[in-house]
Amino acid sequence: MTRLSKALIQKRFGKAAGTYEGVAILQDRVGQEICDRLALLRIDPQWILDLGSGTGLQSRRLSQRYPKARLLDVDLALPMLLQAKRHKSWRHRHYFLQADAETLPLATASIDMIFSNLVLQWVNDLPATLAELARVLRPGGLLIFSTVGPETLRELRTAFSQIDQQRHIHPFLDLHPVGDALVQAGFADPVLDVEHYELQYERVDDLLRDLRGIGAANAQTRPGLFTPRALARLRSAYEIFRCPNGMLPAHYEIIHAHGWRAETPLPGHGHTLHFYPRQGAS
Repeated sequence: MTRLSKALIQKRFGKAAGTYEGVAILQDRVGQEICDRLALLRIDPQWILDLGSGTGLQSRRLSQRYPKARLLDVDLALPMLLQAKRHKSWRHRHYFLQADAETLPLATASIDMIFSNLVLQWVNDLPATLAELARVLRPGGLLIFSTVGPETLRELRTAFSQIDQQRHIHPFLDLHPVGDALVQAGFADPVLDVEHYELQYERVDDLLRDLRGIGAANAQTRPGLFTPRALARLRSAYEIFRCPNGMLPAHYEIIHAHGWRAETPLPGHGHTLHFYPRQGAS
């Protein structure tokens, strides 16, 4: 599988920092969902790592839920962190670090909870990244995150296939490989479920604009793709999905997961995975 370019990811998310919160509708909603799930988990963290924190929207929510905690915002793109710093209240004990999720410059067993919203799809080696997160967590610490599944942007993927045979949508991991990676990394009692969302647009151009606005363009896409001719073909190919209400759908499959850093090292097997798939779109 072709590796994602971290330099390109960093550049695109950095460029999107100023527009991100204005167009990150799905990211906002999923982040709120993760925060709501935390109400069901018993944890009183002193240090929280917001991995892929972006402009700090979820960190601000976490500060409200855990007012005594210190939060470390980590992101690959420095402009995102600068936006987060501008939003920071003097009441919030926030710290900021530019770093790659796959190689965190943090001490072993230094964090009580890791929160990550729609970020881990951008790593090249998920099992190794989860092992790195397990290293950073204290025994008994919590990892809670969301990522995107393979049904994400299925309409756009199909429309692109009518233009050429290049890969324009990243091949996101399914629920079960994500669960297996959690177990291999040494997380106890992992729980996973899937939710489906649908955003609607008047034009394909609006969908592409939003993807650029959040920095989520494919890090494998070659330059010069959207020539006027190619864009016209894409618009035409996407028309088969137009809904009776006249709108174009964009489907997202969201995987929710959490697991606990084992009190003692785990052999990487022998632990039960709990899957709770959900159907339907909202």
